[in-house]
Order: sequence, then C-alpha cells, then structure tokens
Amino acid sequence: MQSIQFPSRFLPGTTDNFVSNEVITSDLTTVDVWRYLVDTSKWEHYYDNASNIRLTNGENSLLHYAERFHFDTFGFPIDAQVMELVAPSDDDPAARLAWHGWNKGDADSSIDVYHAFLIEQLPDNRVRLLTQESQIGKAAAELAVQHPNPMLNGHQAWLDGLVKAAKENY
Repeated sequence: MQSIQFPSRFLPGTTDNFVSNEVITSDLTTVDVWRYLVDTSKWEHYYDNASNIRLTNGENSLLHYAERFHFDTFGFPIDAQVMELVAPSDDDPAARLAWHGWNKGDADSSIDVYHAFLIEQLPDNRVRLLTQESQIGKAAAELAVQHPNPMLNGHQAWLDGLVKAAKENY
C-alpha cells in the first residue's frame, strides 16, 4: 500500500501535469481521516476548492466504488467516477481512494485526470496521507508551468484541511 497504482495512461512523468502532496501527522487514525474523505458533504467545510458536489446515486453523500459524481474545482466543472475504494479495516488499517475525472470542454479547456489518496497508519500513533494527481490536456499543461503550481498548493490545502477536520471532529 505504499504507493498509488496509476493506470498506464496516467503514469506520472508521461502526462501533462503531475502533483504529489503528503502529510504525516500524529494523534489520528486512518478511520478518523477516512470518514472526512469519503463523505463529500464534508468537503466544502474543510476544502474551499471543491463546490457544487453531486453524487449520481442520490442516496447519501458517501463515495462508493464505481460511484459517479460531479464537482467544481480549480475553475473546472469535473465529472468523475470512483475507480478504487478500499476502506480501512481491523485487518488492514490502510485506505485507498481514487477517481478518474474529466471535463470534456473544447480543446483549450478539456482535462482528464486521475486523482488518488492513500492513507496509512504509521508507528507511534501517526498517519500518512498521500494524494497524487496526474493530468492530461492543454489546460493541464498550462497549470503545470504556473509558479506556484496551483494544483500543488490546492492539494496541499486539501490534505491540511482534511487533517484539521479529522482532529477537530468537524
């Protein structure tokens, strides 16, 4: 579970933009973090770069394997589908979540992404949160050359907000 498994099309280093962010924190468990990550009704409370979140199942706000959903982020309306969802368990406290997201706009605004999270329990009551996103498209290439990289900063804000929400039991 130490690394994210990318589909070959999104292999880091071969796409137009790739970012990786990590936080290691103490006094949390993977379960503490997981519940704020998979519950999309919590996202806007701790991450101001996600809005207009809608799940197609309409039953609740929890992501499920193969779930389709929509959200707005980084100025893009994104449609997405959960491609991997492994919740933490007593047998394995590590967790994984990944989705394929896309915006099928015109040639300038079209973007295709694979975004994944890995949450691992570490010794000494610590948790590692890793998120990585690999992007394809002209819009992704334009994001990649911006300094500072908005994806890098935005995803760091997501992890920092996730930790804060889990610690505060928001």
